[in-house]
Amino acid sequence: MTLSVSPDELFGDGVFETIHLRPAGPFLLPAHLARLAGSAALLDIAVPEITVDAHGSDGAEEALRIICTRRSHRVTVSPIPPETLRERREGVRVVSAGLGFAIGGKPPWSLWGAKTLSYAENFAARRWARARGADDLLWLSTEGYALEAPTASLVWLAGSDLCTVPYAEAQILPGTTAGHLLSLAPSVGLRPCHRMVTIDQLRGADAIWLASALRGLAFVTELDGVPRRRSRWTPILLDLLGY
Repeated sequence: MTLSVSPDELFGDGVFETIHLRPAGPFLLPAHLARLAGSAALLDIAVPEITVDAHGSDGAEEALRIICTRRSHRVTVSPIPPETLRERREGVRVVSAGLGFAIGGKPPWSLWGAKTLSYAENFAARRWARARGADDLLWLSTEGYALEAPTASLVWLAGSDLCTVPYAEAQILPGTTAGHLLSLAPSVGLRPCHRMVTIDQLRGADAIWLASALRGLAFVTELDGVPRRRSRWTPILLDLLGY
């Protein structure tokens, strides 16, 4: 049996976006399309005009994916994995590990700021974390700054400051869900902040979450083997995002 896979997809030479598909339609679609264009620009890929049917799901939430390579693009819809929904409900245990890069030390051809099809290392990182009794991984710079998870952005609460990592300074992928959440923070009395944070500072945060399109917010219940108390803000922020 011969499978039809383009060379671009075979070698990961493309970009994609995963969008939360709701009964009302694709959530944050303009922001995802803008990030797709930014990722494509880093790979010198010309993104054609993409038309996404704005109709919503048939009741259950789903995952909508846009995949673009140098020669083609396609849009798919699939169920959200039960594991993802469980992490939203129950939270995640996280371990931290060094990436081997200093802030500003990535090579000029680095694609860490793009959402590419080359996700094997991201999934390998999560398997490494699970082999150590965790659910997910938090990448650190060599200076000890917390950056992001393999498939999610870092969000934390420090007093009344709701924070995420400044993606341009950290040279990481901009978080669509995290960015939207911070834009809504003032409506619940929190101040949005973009700041660098060391892993030691993060351990002292009032609450920590991983934010992504399908999980929404997953509360960090354990960091590097140390249990963390659940936060009353988790359901408030999930409701604010409409999950």
